[in-house]
Amino acid sequence: MTCLLAWGTSFAQKKGNISGKIVADHNEALPYSLVKLISLADTLNVKEASANLDGIFQFQNVAEGQYQIKVKMVGYQNYTSSKITFTGNDLQLPSVKMQSSSKQLNEVSVVGQKPFVERRADKTVLNVESNVTAAGNSVLELLEKAPGVTIDRQTEQIKLNNKAGITIMVDGKTNFLSGADITTLLSNMTSDQVATIELITNPSSKYDAAGNAGIINIKLKRNKNFGTNGSLSANTGWGSVKNGPSDLFRHSGNLNLNHRVNKWNIFGNAGFNTRENFNQTLLDRTASIGSMLTKFDQSFNRKQNGTGYTGKVGADYYASEKTVIGLMVDVGTIDNKLAGLSNSTINEFQQNAQTLSYIQQHNGNKSKFNSITSNFNIKHDLAKKDASLTFDLDYAGYGMDRNENFDARYLDASQNQTNVSNLRNIVDAKIDVFAAKTDFSWPFSKTLKFESGLKSSIVKTNNDFVSEQLNNGEWTDALGRSNLFIYKENINAAYANLSQDWKKWQVQLGLRAEHTNSKGHSVTSNKLVNRDYVSLFPSVFIKQELNKNNSLNYSYSRRIDRPSYQQLNPFLLYLDPYTIDSGNPYLNAQFTDNYEVGYSFKEISLSLNYSNVRGMITQVSRQNDVTKQIEVQRQNFGKANLYNANLYVPIKITKQWSMQNNFSAVYQEYQDGTLVGAAYQKSKVSFNFNTSQSIAFSKTFRAEVSFWYDSPRVRGVEETTIAQYALNFGVQKTMMQNKLKLRLAVDDVFATNYWEGQMKYQNVDMYVKNYYVNRRASFSVNYAFGNQQVKSARNRKTASDDIKGRTGG
Repeated sequence: MTCLLAWGTSFAQKKGNISGKIVADHNEALPYSLVKLISLADTLNVKEASANLDGIFQFQNVAEGQYQIKVKMVGYQNYTSSKITFTGNDLQLPSVKMQSSSKQLNEVSVVGQKPFVERRADKTVLNVESNVTAAGNSVLELLEKAPGVTIDRQTEQIKLNNKAGITIMVDGKTNFLSGADITTLLSNMTSDQVATIELITNPSSKYDAAGNAGIINIKLKRNKNFGTNGSLSANTGWGSVKNGPSDLFRHSGNLNLNHRVNKWNIFGNAGFNTRENFNQTLLDRTASIGSMLTKFDQSFNRKQNGTGYTGKVGADYYASEKTVIGLMVDVGTIDNKLAGLSNSTINEFQQNAQTLSYIQQHNGNKSKFNSITSNFNIKHDLAKKDASLTFDLDYAGYGMDRNENFDARYLDASQNQTNVSNLRNIVDAKIDVFAAKTDFSWPFSKTLKFESGLKSSIVKTNNDFVSEQLNNGEWTDALGRSNLFIYKENINAAYANLSQDWKKWQVQLGLRAEHTNSKGHSVTSNKLVNRDYVSLFPSVFIKQELNKNNSLNYSYSRRIDRPSYQQLNPFLLYLDPYTIDSGNPYLNAQFTDNYEVGYSFKEISLSLNYSNVRGMITQVSRQNDVTKQIEVQRQNFGKANLYNANLYVPIKITKQWSMQNNFSAVYQEYQDGTLVGAAYQKSKVSFNFNTSQSIAFSKTFRAEVSFWYDSPRVRGVEETTIAQYALNFGVQKTMMQNKLKLRLAVDDVFATNYWEGQMKYQNVDMYVKNYYVNRRASFSVNYAFGNQQVKSARNRKTASDDIKGRTGG
């Protein structure tokens, strides 16, 4: 009877819920804090809970009694409540305000520093934020320092491992510009805006198949800390070039802001950049036609000044612990002005007679470039751990207006004027891109994972090109070069990846299918070119762990490079009376099979790569023997075999002194049976070396020295005849508990970087020198403000980070 009464009393004891909210210094919700409910009657009776994204915690079915709450969170002081008397009725506690432990953290100094070049299993990462010599550089100039990356100043191409066909991305969004347009954009993007740059040489089937050489993803700064925080940077600098003016100044400023509270994360960025550039090209060309030999000695001097403004605003809404919704809009505008002067000396030899003449040309260029990109994305984590479903919707719009004028005077041997010509080009170009994609990820087990996805993109370009000549005081289309070109393209894709891990093996098999439908319409000349084809792109990745320190990697992937929109445009662009640049609407896509074997010993890595390229898109110069004009055009080259070996060796010399070394050797072989009407074959061995040294003199002061060297090389019909190299130096001082950074950097200290090359095939015989701004000195200030202590609980990577597409090249 006593036992039954005791049991009944216990059963009748009231139970309820105790809940509350954890907030930070400024009353922002503090998610994922660890909360303990401790019974004072029995301290072994402890319940634990974790605060959700809104900082809310709850203990259910709590019996009557005396309790105490304890809260722990990294970056905050531990909290212990006073005694809580619980009667069994649901109890809502006052908000618990955690006190930052920043004063304690200020006494801790972190001396570790990420290297500028960081090798990972699937990519190479440039840690721009941690590099002293990056200060004041444009993104284009940063890429010149990256191992395996070269900037071809002749063709405005970016190459990786001496291969063109790079897909350029910004924050995972494909940039659909190409050639001079993309280099102009990257020249106006400063290092202050960039966190990291990723070089992905062999992407999996999850990525778009475009990009023969791989992907360069530029990730901009974005602070994900709680509260309001950001950074403000300013830079001023000066550049120099051989035979150039002395007023080549550059200035930039950038502001990053981030505000995260409760379920919202709002971020933004604004920046401006202004710089002066100068370029000089020296060209020697020989035209041998019958008994006449003509020699051209030409110089082109171009001074350019540009101002660019960028702005970004975005927001992430954490609808629940499993669902995140994001929206972002990015806008930019660039105004450029160019003033050029060219001088041509023309010597004609026939038998014993010589005729000498000159051409002096002044040209001007005013252009305005506008861009807007927007993205809407949803990521939902499914019930199964690590399973997710994502959706992205993107729009990108680009607009470019350019006015050019060319005023030429023709002179005889006595410098008397014999003729004049006045030409102008008016260009109005627009690109609209719409894309939608969805990705699904499902782990069958801890070692078996399946991924699949769908994507569709629609692109439309409208290029209105007006070319006119001044005749009798009136502008007329006397040369017949004006043209309206409209290009439409639709690509639909589907992919599937299956990955399996064993004890010492990792295998990933993938297959991507892409259907391409395009139509190029030259309205003026009534020419129509249609393309409709389906391509399959398999990929295989295998990793073998030999032991703790040694591993092998094997990979294969098939890639495609579709012609860029400007390469397909059949415009005839006038450069000077003897040089014309034209597009080719009949260009086909090029296909590449990439094979790679890699070996890693701790942080040291060696990779061997072979690429077989069919139908390579390359720049070819054709000489008209009647007019002696050179017409530069893109066409499909027969085939290319590229062999590449890359060795990466980081060395820790002392605790304060570290160094990284990258060496690559390349053998290239090019063959074409019908290039400009005859067979062509060329091969060459070249190599590249890149080293950087980082020395920490103290916890707040360090210096960096880097050096890169490129040997002479060949690509298609173009051959570099000299080695290119540069030494860079920089120092950094941090103050105010690392919130303020002062940087001074000098690129190409000894002004050794310029380009020389030649093109010799069939009736083309040209030798070119190109001098550009190589030595650059800059001083920058960066100040970080706001809450920098507590990291975001969720580091979201949206599916839009993986949107890939073609940029051409």
